[in-house]
Amino acid sequence: MKSKLVKWGNGQGIRIPRSLMIEAHIELNEPVTVSAKEGKIVIEKTFQHKTLEERAATFGGKLGPYESFDWGNPVGKEVW
Repeated sequence: MKSKLVKWGNGQGIRIPRSLMIEAHIELNEPVTVSAKEGKIVIEKTFQHKTLEERAATFGGKLGPYESFDWGNPVGKEVW
């Protein structure tokens, strides 16, 4: 796929087709890292940690209050 580097404000820009963004799993306005490696410009998705709330929402869980759980009576040498 060919594209053209053009002046964009005070910098340079290139248009990236939506189909290519979908293939690379990159969303619009998502942070990316741009670097040069071996004469090539590389655009990589920036890794971002999710908050605990975002992770819990993924599984439909809640963060609290927590309920106690009865594990039953000890069966070995553990101390309760």
